[in-house]
Amino acid sequence: MSEDTDGAERLRFAFGENWSRFATQLDESRIQTAVESLRSMLGVQDLKGRSFLDIGCGSGLFSLAARQLGARVLSFDYDPASVATAQRLRESICPDDAQWRIEPASVLDASYLASLGRFDVVYSWGVLHHTGSMWKALENAAEMTAPGGTLFIAIYNDQGRYSRWWYWTKWLYNWLPHSLRFLVMVPCFARLRGPMLVRDLLKGRPLQSWRSYRDKSRGMSPWYDVVDWVGGFPFEVAKPEEIFDFHRARGYTLLRLKTCGGGRGCNEFVFRRAADGAL
Repeated sequence: MSEDTDGAERLRFAFGENWSRFATQLDESRIQTAVESLRSMLGVQDLKGRSFLDIGCGSGLFSLAARQLGARVLSFDYDPASVATAQRLRESICPDDAQWRIEPASVLDASYLASLGRFDVVYSWGVLHHTGSMWKALENAAEMTAPGGTLFIAIYNDQGRYSRWWYWTKWLYNWLPHSLRFLVMVPCFARLRGPMLVRDLLKGRPLQSWRSYRDKSRGMSPWYDVVDWVGGFPFEVAKPEEIFDFHRARGYTLLRLKTCGGGRGCNEFVFRRAADGAL
């Protein structure tokens, strides 16, 4: 998923290219897994009558999930390739759907955001920490939520020195020419997926975890998630309590928290904005 500032543009990972390749794997099973993921985290059966903003829509999978739950959806992404991928997904499944708009934009563009109004549900999974200005992006997303509305975000966990190590690994990956990026990707893939593959092999069930990954990971792909993780730059992190305190100070109440257990990955937060909408 992809937002960025000018200072980091040269090293920005091509999120849209990765999402475009992932989209070729989308099928009904992945779509339904995404639908159930939204339903579970938001604590709803459907989103009928609600407006849904997808900030950094990537492949468009979760915009589609929200649409299938009955929401009126606006999706935007900084990366033109992501916008094109989401548009292809919409046209392949619900062509000419007036209730789902997809636009190129940045969450850091205050004038664009001001033109949109506010939304019953604001969703941004694994995006705001890639903007190069995470706290400003968080503030802008919070402002887009209607009074009494729901904000669902996922932000990379701060692992201290391990996060700093990953920062420079990601920087190096994006600094290298494409022909040499395998020098970073191969050892990272071995580190991130090797234990899972070896464990399955020793248990006599080769690739079982790989095949079932979509069901445990919001319909995602074990390969494209690694590419997104290793390449994902700019890269910022936050401790769960920092995200909680930031939103509490802006009139938000935490409804649901799903952490990555202090490890690598995203902590997921579902907040409810105060009915008076005060920030």
